[in-house]
Amino acid sequence: MARIKVIQQGEADGRLKEIYTGIVRKRGKLAEVHKIQSLRPESIVNHMDLYMEIMYSRSDLTRAEREMMAIVVSVINDCDYCRLHHAEALNHYWKDDDRIVRLTTDFTNAGLSEKEALLCRFSRELTLRPESFLENSLIEDLKNASLTDNAILDATLVVAYFNFVNRIVLALDVKSDPQELKGYDF
Repeated sequence: MARIKVIQQGEADGRLKEIYTGIVRKRGKLAEVHKIQSLRPESIVNHMDLYMEIMYSRSDLTRAEREMMAIVVSVINDCDYCRLHHAEALNHYWKDDDRIVRLTTDFTNAGLSEKEALLCRFSRELTLRPESFLENSLIEDLKNASLTDNAILDATLVVAYFNFVNRIVLALDVKSDPQELKGYDF
């Protein structure tokens, strides 16, 4: 049970109903992370726009790499809701349940490429110790691994976004419905 009032789809009217209907039409269903923002309907729209920009727009990072980073951040923050959702999304690309489990328990044993391992390290460090980037060579490591500045910016946006969303989910006690995990277009 969420810690604040949530307006369910069947109770929504006006602009909120319009937003809910649009999400269902575009995404196939309405996620709990959207409903938790029901008291501020426009925040749902802005949140979705940001999510789509960061996770689906053209990037030098693949969708799988972005989903992998989302999982690393969510595991560190102990956000099961986001970990479960994005593990499902990543497995759409990896098609390897065992590898997903290894990523969520110890990414160094997940059979990652050098680039993927660096992105996971970056995700971990920026989540746990953002202040370390004042004097951090990890950005240089990414550049030395041929990541473009655009890719580094995109990686930073993914990590920042999931730290933001994890905090919403954890603070307001958003729970995942097992049915919610299936049926999205990736």
